[in-house]
Amino acid sequence: MIVLGSTGSIGVNTLQVAKKFGLHVETLVAGRSIDLLNRQIKEFKPKYVCIGSKELVKQVKHNDVYYGNKGILEVIEKSQSDLVINALVGFAGLAPSIKTQKLGKKLALANKESLVVAGNLLNTSKIIPIDSEHFGLKYLLSNKTPVSMTITASGGAFRDTPISKLKSMSTAEALNHPNWKMGKKITIDSATMTNKIFELLEAKWLYGCEKIDAIIEAKSIIHAFINFIDGSTTAHIANADMKLPITFALKGKIEEEILPHVDLVEIGSLEFRKIEQERYPMWEIKEDILKNPRLGVVLNAANEVSVERFLNNKINILDVAKINKKAYRQFSDINPQNLDDIFEIDKEVRKFLKGDL
Repeated sequence: MIVLGSTGSIGVNTLQVAKKFGLHVETLVAGRSIDLLNRQIKEFKPKYVCIGSKELVKQVKHNDVYYGNKGILEVIEKSQSDLVINALVGFAGLAPSIKTQKLGKKLALANKESLVVAGNLLNTSKIIPIDSEHFGLKYLLSNKTPVSMTITASGGAFRDTPISKLKSMSTAEALNHPNWKMGKKITIDSATMTNKIFELLEAKWLYGCEKIDAIIEAKSIIHAFINFIDGSTTAHIANADMKLPITFALKGKIEEEILPHVDLVEIGSLEFRKIEQERYPMWEIKEDILKNPRLGVVLNAANEVSVERFLNNKINILDVAKINKKAYRQFSDINPQNLDDIFEIDKEVRKFLKGDL
C-alpha cells in the first residue's frame, strides 16, 4: 500500500492496522516529521519515500527519497501497490487523489478536501471513505434507499462556552478539543463547524443523498443516522477510534473485533443538540453550499487562509467565519469544469484574501 501522510494521526493508525494484519507498505509520504518518518522507515522498510521539501531529504534515512507535491505524484506512479491511503491535510491532497484514480488505483480517502473542492472530478463510486461518519453511513446503507442522512458533530472546543466570550477565546483554548486530540487545523475546523460542512459535502458526493444534515452528539459515540422510507431510523454506534474505518478501507470487510463494543449502560445517557448559527456562524451557508457544491473550492481556500491567521493569533475565532463567508460571497458565481479551473480558483481566492490583511 501507499500511505500519504504517514506521520499524521490517520497515517499512524493505518500503519498500526497494516502491522496487525501483516499488510505490505510499499511507499511512505510525510511532511516534516522526520524523526517519526525515520522510525516508520526502519520498521516497514518501504521501497519509496517522499518528504515535504528538498532541504529535508538529507535527514531521511532512505536511499530513494522524493520531495514536494511533484514527488508525491511520482511515487504514486512508480509504486506497484494498487491501494493509496490519502491522509494528507488540506488542498495538497487533491492532485494525489486525481492521480490515484487516473492510474486505476483504489483510493482510500481521509483527505476530505479532495471531495469538498472537486467532488465532480472524482469517481465517488470507487472511493473508500476513511472517516467515522462516512464509514457509519456506508455501514448502515446496506441495500436500502435512504430518505435522509444525519451525521454527528462533537461541537468542538467551544460548544459550552458562553457566546459572549467566544471573541476572547485563545488559540490554545480552541485547540483543547473536548473528546480527543487531532491535528491543529481539523481541531479549529471542529470549533468553527467548518469541518462538519466539509463532511456534509463529502456525504453528498459519496452517497448522492439530497437530504443531509448534522447534529451535535456530545460523547461522539453515535457517528451517523439514516432515515428510511418505512419510517425507521438506524444509527451507527462505535467507540471513537479511526482504526475501524481504516481497517475496512484496507481489508474490504471486517470479520473480527477491532474495537471493544460500546457499553451503553456505562455511557448512561446521550445528549443531542441542534447546531446553532449564533455559536457556529459558518452554519449560515450550510444549505446554500449543499445546493451549490462547486463552491467547495472557495470555502476550502478561504478556510485554509483564515485558520492559519487564527493559529498565528492575527484574528479571533469568530473572524474565521467572517473571512470564509466574505470569500464565499465574492466568488459565488464560479463554476469549475476541470482541475485547472480548481487550481485557478483556489489561487484567486487566496489572492483576494491576501489583500484583506
